[in-house]
Amino acid sequence: MDKPLADRIRPTELSDVVGQRHLLSPDKALYNMIQNGDIPNLIFYGPSGVGKTTVASIIANKTKRALRKLNGTSASTKDIKDIVAELDTFSAPNGILLYLDEIQYFNKRQQQSLLEYIENGKITLIASTTENPYFYVYSAILSRSTVFEFKALNCDDIIPAVERGFRFLEEESNLQIHYTDDVVKKIAQGCGGDVRKALNSVENCYLATPTVDGVKDITIQTAGELTQKSAMRYDKDGEEHYDIVSAYQKSMRGSDVDASLHYLARLLEAGDLPSACRRLMVCACEDVGLAYPQIIPIVKSAVDAAMMLGLPEARIPLADAVILVASSPKSNSGEAAIDAAIADVKAGKAGPIPRQLQNKHYDGDDAEVKGQNYKYPHSYPNAWVEQQYLPDSLKNAHYYEYGNNKNEQAHREYWSKIKGSNK
Repeated sequence: MDKPLADRIRPTELSDVVGQRHLLSPDKALYNMIQNGDIPNLIFYGPSGVGKTTVASIIANKTKRALRKLNGTSASTKDIKDIVAELDTFSAPNGILLYLDEIQYFNKRQQQSLLEYIENGKITLIASTTENPYFYVYSAILSRSTVFEFKALNCDDIIPAVERGFRFLEEESNLQIHYTDDVVKKIAQGCGGDVRKALNSVENCYLATPTVDGVKDITIQTAGELTQKSAMRYDKDGEEHYDIVSAYQKSMRGSDVDASLHYLARLLEAGDLPSACRRLMVCACEDVGLAYPQIIPIVKSAVDAAMMLGLPEARIPLADAVILVASSPKSNSGEAAIDAAIADVKAGKAGPIPRQLQNKHYDGDDAEVKGQNYKYPHSYPNAWVEQQYLPDSLKNAHYYEYGNNKNEQAHREYWSKIKGSNK
């Protein structure tokens, strides 16, 4: 029992791998590659504990190549040179299958050192990463590899692995292990889609349960104590962070209150109060905007209260504000208008500010038209008078379109009447 349970019962056949049916069903490309034994360079991309290492080990067992393993967090260029030195020797007559875990931690030079041997086929690379390989893996390695994405597992995927873990421990220990379906489900739900975490919980439940008359009776209370908090899969600097904050804002934008609260809860459970507050404020301005402009100071007050209170009390004003944002009418007319204006400025569409708007009250001798001729709107009915505000080159530019909501349509009707009657 020196090895963790997850390693002791690691599957040796594809049929025993839980989940990943989009890759490992008999009609899928990766499955057929493995069965045929003709393995190209591969990159496995996905969260931890979903079967990347297990599938790589199964592939290694099906080839006649010498298997070598490196981990990007600890391996050095010397380790790569040592592996290359084995090529064409008795220890690796048919070439080497290199399993490189966490390739994203290899720098560009380390990855480049593999290129020559990947190209000539003497080293077959199977690399795994929890980060998007298109951002973290050297492009030359990517172009010579086939990328397969491993998905996070759900509760139903993991239940068979939990049951298998208990059966294995029962056979290994010659003890009876009693557990209910609720215990299995509790562990499967509490591992955050990570089989390794689930099996660690199985083993911890086994170790924490006393043996009475040759029987270990795993209780739901024990399972709950040993699986709590493990459901959070979150890295503030990783892709999971950006996925959650993206889903958080898109759920508010999509007016789904329940989903918005779910992603807020995930951010708060991860202790990421700043991201929860920032995206909430952005959504109030960007997605509700002029449909309910009063929401901006309301949400700002809730964010200030949350930052003052800290967790766990911060959840209360944030929940109120998230519900308000998600359930409010939506308009992105303000964002669209300023983006259109910025696009013109970036394109060089500017020009001299009209004379009547300039901050000067005298004319030089060379001025063709004397006098500023600025019309003060408050001197006219309804505080409006027609005059040119944009530079000559943009005098007909139009950026803002009224949103289709009660507030902006009321403004449209108001100004339509006033400007129409003054023309």
